[in-house]
Amino acid sequence: MTQPLQIQYIPMMEYGDAWDKQKKLVKDIDEGQQQEHLLLLQHPPTYTIGSQRHPEHLLLGPEQLREQGISVFEIDRGGDITYHGPGQLVGYPLLWLDGSKGLDLHGYLRQLEQVIINYLSSFGVVGTRKPEFTGVWVGDRKITAIGVKFNKCRHRKGFVTSHGFAFNIKSGIEAEGFRGIIPCGIQQYGVTSLEDVTGQSMTVEQTARDIIPYFNEVFGYNGSIVINE
Repeated sequence: MTQPLQIQYIPMMEYGDAWDKQKKLVKDIDEGQQQEHLLLLQHPPTYTIGSQRHPEHLLLGPEQLREQGISVFEIDRGGDITYHGPGQLVGYPLLWLDGSKGLDLHGYLRQLEQVIINYLSSFGVVGTRKPEFTGVWVGDRKITAIGVKFNKCRHRKGFVTSHGFAFNIKSGIEAEGFRGIIPCGIQQYGVTSLEDVTGQSMTVEQTARDIIPYFNEVFGYNGSIVINE
């Protein structure tokens, strides 16, 4: 039996606004005031630093960040530093996990990876995992970074998830933002994009539309997308 899921695509949203929106939805879902959500969106150029807190993996100084118009946020998800920017599909699932789905943190991470792996397979692209690193890879290049938080419920059993995945869609995103950091603290491997691995021109909005059936299938939902212009 599938469950309802509210899905929104927002073409561009400041990182701080999206983080505030996530926190409000986590609270409302915990209190039973909102359905579970999946937010799909793009951010302006932003670096986010997760709970591992390795500031040395940010290679740009304050003046360079200002010149390039890149914001920096220290946030409460797991993981290290990553980049968000135009041309990348960011997904924030706000899901209530009460134990009935049999998902712990690691199981949830593997299912997020599986959504991307299944979607890539529709293009004949083999997405893989690396046991030592969270995320999805094509060869030795990361195409999707994943970092999440489990928010313990106050009003009912279980957790509400926040943060999520960053799926590189447009070619050139490596030059635009990833060269200013050591992505996720991983020096030995690079990053890639959906356009690079398929050789096809893509839009972020169309990818958001197309990935929903894969998310629904893996997680057992029946959500449909609403486009916020």
